[in-house]
Amino acid sequence: MRILVIQGHPDSNGRHFDDAIATAYTDAARNAGHELRTVTVAQVDFPILRSREEWEKGEVPPGLRQALDDILWAEHLVFVFPLWLGDMPALLKGFLEQVLRPGPAVDTKTPFGHALKGRSARVIVTMGMPELFYQVWYGARAIKSFRSNILNFVGIRPVRLSYFGMVEGKNPKRREAFLARVQRWGGKAA
Repeated sequence: MRILVIQGHPDSNGRHFDDAIATAYTDAARNAGHELRTVTVAQVDFPILRSREEWEKGEVPPGLRQALDDILWAEHLVFVFPLWLGDMPALLKGFLEQVLRPGPAVDTKTPFGHALKGRSARVIVTMGMPELFYQVWYGARAIKSFRSNILNFVGIRPVRLSYFGMVEGKNPKRREAFLARVQRWGGKAA
C-alpha cells in the first residue's frame, strides 16, 4: 500500500513525541513492505490563504506542490499532531487549506467534493489531558469535525481517530505502549 505520513506538529525541532509516533509508524510500515512518503509540515514554507478567491483560483504554492503530489499518490494517509486549544495547530490547518483546493483535491462539479475518494486515513492526536476527558467532556468536536468536514468532504474514508493523552507525563511505559500500538498500525497500514 502507498502511505503518506503527515506530521503536523508546528515546531520543527524534532524532539516531540509526535516525531517518535511518525517514525514508529513509518518504520513499521516500511518493514511490512508498504511504500512510504512523509511530510513534516513545520519544515515546509508556505503562505496562509487570506480569501476565498485565493483558495478557489490560486495555485498551490511551490513549496507545497510535492505535498499535494504525495497526497494524490497515497492510498492511505496518516496525520499525527498535538491538540492545541482543543483543535489541530493553525499551521496544519493552513497546510490543509493550501493543498486541499478545488481541482486536484476538491471536485467542484459535485456538492460533495470527493476528488480523493478511495483513500483511507488514520488521525493520531496527542494531548496533555487524558484522552477520555477530551472525548467525553469536550466531545472531541474539533477532531470529529476534521474527519467529517475536511477528510470525508474530499472523499477520504474510512477515517480512524486515535487519541493519546497525558503524553507530557513522566511515564515512559505509557509512551512505549503508545508507540507499540502505532507500530502495529503501521505494519497493517491501518
